[in-house]
Amino acid sequence: MIRVLLADDQELVRAGIRLVLKHAEDIDVVAEASDGHEAAALAVRHEVDVAMLDIQMPGADGLCAAERIAARAPSTGSSCSPRSANTPTWTAR
Repeated sequence: MIRVLLADDQELVRAGIRLVLKHAEDIDVVAEASDGHEAAALAVRHEVDVAMLDIQMPGADGLCAAERIAARAPSTGSSCSPRSANTPTWTAR
């Protein structure tokens, strides 16, 4: 089972992603965060395999969270997605 953390400051976005992922047999969303500080802490606490991070969040953004997760839980993969239509790329570690 792939353990996933969702991090986005908008609860509706997290709910939508969670809804899509719940239909995957091998994915379990084990934690959700609304900012980068919370995401980094939860990624370590829940020993997630993948952290799906929004780049633009208040406090610590997704890139900052990805750096913290990489330092504290090096086996966790991080994927950052922008919400803006002007930046349609993903950044992954």
